[in-house]
Parts: sequence; structure tokens; C-alpha cells
Amino acid sequence: MRVYLDDERVAPAGWVQVRWPDEAIALLQAGDVEELSLDHDLGDDQRGTGYDVLKWIEEAVALRGFRPPRLAVHSANPAAKVRMAAAIAAIGRLAQRVVGGRTAMRPEG
Repeated sequence: MRVYLDDERVAPAGWVQVRWPDEAIALLQAGDVEELSLDHDLGDDQRGTGYDVLKWIEEAVALRGFRPPRLAVHSANPAAKVRMAAAIAAIGRLAQRVVGGRTAMRPEG
């Protein structure tokens, strides 16, 4: 399954639309996510951001050996995009050590 987290943009064809971090995390926990594309600003910071999903993934990799899906960022927030790209790179390095897997950031497109 390909999951697209965004509060405004419509998911591309073939992607499952979610609007909030907890929805994305629930799908990740179910184990069927192959690719995840994240927006940062979701309209209600109290409910979380796309970066919060990356923090969850990083913790899951470190503590439970979670194998992360392919990760991408499609946020229009330049500072958040840089921060999220750094998080994805860190998750990839951690996954390589912990579960022997790799994750990669797909170019925005």
C-alpha cells in the first residue's frame, strides 16, 4: 500500500489518503505500507505533523526492529522539508544497522 499524508492535497491515483499522523501510524502498524509520502503542516499542530510520523518510525526501528517503508516528503515548507529529509536519512542509517534494511527518500515529484 502507498500512503499519502496531507490535509489539503488529494492523493495521487493508487495512493491511500490520510489526513492525520495517527492514521498514518495505524497503517504502518498494520504492516502493509510499502511507500509513505509526507506533508509536514497538517493544519492542526495539536494533532501532529508529518515529522511526528518520522519520529514514530525512528523509535519503532530502534526499539522493535520495524522495517520502514520507502519514504518521501512532499511538504511545501522548506525548513520542514530539510528537517524531514535529515530524519529520513537517519532512519535509513538506523534501519541498516538494526534490521539490515534500507529506506530511501524519493525525490519530490
